[in-house]
Amino acid sequence: MSVVTTSYRYIQLDDRQVPFIEGTSMKVAELITSVQAYGWNPEQLLENYPHLTLSKIHSALAYYWDHQTEIDAAIAQREQYSAELETAAGESPFATRLRDQGLLP
Repeated sequence: MSVVTTSYRYIQLDDRQVPFIEGTSMKVAELITSVQAYGWNPEQLLENYPHLTLSKIHSALAYYWDHQTEIDAAIAQREQYSAELETAAGESPFATRLRDQGLLP
């Protein structure tokens, strides 16, 4: 895999130009979804992702704010793809049994 160094100290781009945090496999978009879903601040991100450093978190956040449009679009695309897969898969046999037993609405 070729890696491109960016002007953000701890952010690199993979072969597909997807930004990730140096020394990890965590994509910047993945960190941002935690901020969006839980409202976590940098210290809370560090508590929940102890393999990161506060410097790496701040670098990822700075990268996001400078590339917000592209990263938000990538997040939306992932969510759409996930919804399409969920629809295509249909309800699981387990959920169907629970629904038949009146345990699910």
